[in-house]
Amino acid sequence: MTTAKQPAVWIRGGTVVNADGERTADVLCVDGVIAAVGEGLDVPVGAEVIDAGGQYVMPGGIDPHTHMQLPFMGTVTDDDFFTGTAAGLAGGTTSIIDFVIPDPKQPLMDAYRTWRGWAEKAAADYGFHVAITWWDESVRRDMGALVQDEGVNSFKHFMAYKNAIMADDETLVNSFRRALELGAMPTVHAENGELVFLLQQEMKAQGLSGPEAHPLSRPPAVEAEAAQRAIAIADVLNVPIYVVHVSCAESAEAIARARARGQRVYGEVLAGHLVIDDSVYRHPDFNVAAAHVMSPPFRAPEHQAALWRGLQAGHLQTTATDHCTFCAAQKAMGRLDFSKIPNGTGGVEERLSVIWDAGVNTGRLTPSEFVAVTSANAAKLFNLYPRKGCVAVGADADLVVWDPAASKTLSVATQHSKGDFNIFEGRTVRGVPTHTLSGGRLAYVRGDLRAEPGQGRYVKRPAFGPVFDALSRKAALAAPQAVARTTI
Repeated sequence: MTTAKQPAVWIRGGTVVNADGERTADVLCVDGVIAAVGEGLDVPVGAEVIDAGGQYVMPGGIDPHTHMQLPFMGTVTDDDFFTGTAAGLAGGTTSIIDFVIPDPKQPLMDAYRTWRGWAEKAAADYGFHVAITWWDESVRRDMGALVQDEGVNSFKHFMAYKNAIMADDETLVNSFRRALELGAMPTVHAENGELVFLLQQEMKAQGLSGPEAHPLSRPPAVEAEAAQRAIAIADVLNVPIYVVHVSCAESAEAIARARARGQRVYGEVLAGHLVIDDSVYRHPDFNVAAAHVMSPPFRAPEHQAALWRGLQAGHLQTTATDHCTFCAAQKAMGRLDFSKIPNGTGGVEERLSVIWDAGVNTGRLTPSEFVAVTSANAAKLFNLYPRKGCVAVGADADLVVWDPAASKTLSVATQHSKGDFNIFEGRTVRGVPTHTLSGGRLAYVRGDLRAEPGQGRYVKRPAFGPVFDALSRKAALAAPQAVARTTI
């Protein structure tokens, strides 16, 4: 990682958009941070000038759900931390939160150190959620070290993937309680792993072995049951909870009901789930159908409408990609058995344009709401705000200059990801980045990707306030809630 000072960058004539509104203003970036926002700025001699006339200037996207260089289902994803973050920069995403996923019985700190090593080549800033895949006293101890020493303030729980990384209810309860003590946020992949396993066996017994069986083995009810169970456990323990990749109306409704009761529940939706439906699994070409295999699967069109309503109403707060790229040869591992197709799709480069086109251009979202669901809300929920997620003095100079009139046709032929398939193939979007700044550096300029390995920084995320002992429990329980209450 370079430590040399960056030249000043003056973005002039644009409309600055934050989650709370927009205004015409120039933005001056000096030494990697935003030094001034307004008119008549005192610009240093030699500053690089970006003419943003007719464009928006927004905080860079934060993708809170990616899997770079992930070992999974017997193989490893195509994109590593450099190629994945570089692709993100080309699309206006300047930060990711990836996942450390220990093997069962692997010490958390060992896995964390491995992922930190892999991520040293990242071109953009990054952080980690750490998955809890098993439980004993060492896991409890390592969770404390990760929060207090390493700046990890969120822990992932897979309720799916039986006989692999699935966390049972005992593990959920123990981990949720520990997260509360530490001031960390539990997150869940909500699918009932026992039901998924059973339905997979039934599909194969019926002679359904291709990708068309994938969504049949993971129906909405399987997701909704797990979401409701995780929400109930969190409610009893009085800990906030974040549900990743909400894909169906039933899960969105469960979150909305809990929030209406005053529970601190937050939901994430993937760009793909907003615009792609389950017909892709019935494509006659195995490679095309298999390329869309991810979990939860893409759903029938009515679920997309429900997810958009959830975003509009504020029941779902963030958008992500679950970027996890496998090539055709890897997907072919499941040619004779759909349950062996590595789960994952791409999207870190396309997310902002897809959501702008399908959200802002249709009137579903305002530009400020777009900033909220693509950047600001993730920054607030995971305690990165106001360092990230806003265009304000003192914030990191992670910015995207956005041309709302420019169009682009998304394609594997032009993407920067190493993946050999694009789930948005052929979709023409209106609204694209012209410039991306990462830490004050111009990382993408009108088609010229200037990302370099190692320029990304690991960003620590402070805890929300620990519970020190049982006697202070009642007062301390308010600490995580108070943070959540003041964010979104």
